[in-house]
Amino acid sequence: MRTRNLVTAAVAATGAVGLGVAVAARGLVEAIGGHPDPEQLRRSPQFRDGRFRNEAPRRVVEQGTYRKILHDMLFGNEPRHPGGPVPVVSAPAATSADGLHLTWYGHASTLVEIDGARVLLDPVWSDRCSPSPLIGPKRMHAPPIALEDLPRLDAVVISHDHYDHLDLPTIRALVEQQDVPFVVPLGVGSHLRRWRVPEERIVELDWHAEFTAGELRLVATPAQHFSGRWLANDGTLWASWSIIGPRHRVFYTGDTGYFPGFAKIGEQYGPFDATLVQIGAYAPSWPDIHMTPEEGVATHLDVRGGLLVPVHWATFNLAMHAWTDPADRLWREAKAKDVDLAVPRPGERVDVSAPPAVDGWWQTL
Repeated sequence: MRTRNLVTAAVAATGAVGLGVAVAARGLVEAIGGHPDPEQLRRSPQFRDGRFRNEAPRRVVEQGTYRKILHDMLFGNEPRHPGGPVPVVSAPAATSADGLHLTWYGHASTLVEIDGARVLLDPVWSDRCSPSPLIGPKRMHAPPIALEDLPRLDAVVISHDHYDHLDLPTIRALVEQQDVPFVVPLGVGSHLRRWRVPEERIVELDWHAEFTAGELRLVATPAQHFSGRWLANDGTLWASWSIIGPRHRVFYTGDTGYFPGFAKIGEQYGPFDATLVQIGAYAPSWPDIHMTPEEGVATHLDVRGGLLVPVHWATFNLAMHAWTDPADRLWREAKAKDVDLAVPRPGERVDVSAPPAVDGWWQTL
């Protein structure tokens, strides 16, 4: 009898493990997302030979660069995590969205309050930017506020489909909590459909196409990047965004390498009162994927920006550089180029008309 009980327990345990693995596998597949409609993609001039293409040709990487990256990954001693808690500001949302205010919640997630409208960019509230809640880059700080504490939104805008910008649990929560359109580049809507976002709330745009919400214009503009949630197949489009209100304008780079197209964006859609510029997760081996801080300042100048607010740093560890390196280099370059700069703590609301002075808060950790 004892043997039979042990066998029964073993079978039950094996079945439970198998069920757990099956559930985890199903969740992983769902998080990866959907498959775009090829007919929709072929109508885009950016889609050629089965994939989306950048405007500028890829830059040649110096010989030995990849070997150095591997060495730094294994043996580097850069402080890639803060020595103490990253300070966050958990203030309640403002009752009015008048004027121009920017609230950076960490990484690229930012609330833009512009001329009475509110736009949430690349919201990621999960603990990891990964298809799995168990593995992948983990947050250095908690989200400053809960998703349910966000104010009423007019649009959620996604720059591309990588996990640190498009997060399944966050999207599902927003679908339940906010009656809001999701404005995304071409092909990214396939992931939202897989996640049961209502079709009428999905807006897919090619570069230079736009969506209007009241007096607000959301224009998908070019960027220099790539896409893919499983393999880097470039099967969905990536974009920067020009957010244009009746009185103010904001430019968001999304993830991008530096390229000549920014000057064209500045001519066509600028000048911008503020820019949200990607400054982190760079390396010599991927110049066409993420900008250096110095290139971020150059981008800000190209698009004719007013106040520069950095994003894409201090939340997820995605490169070999020290975690403070992006902000240190940005501050130095902004001073050299006489660029107005604000470096808020996560959750700190910035009034673009009266931004706080840069105080180097990250250097104290």
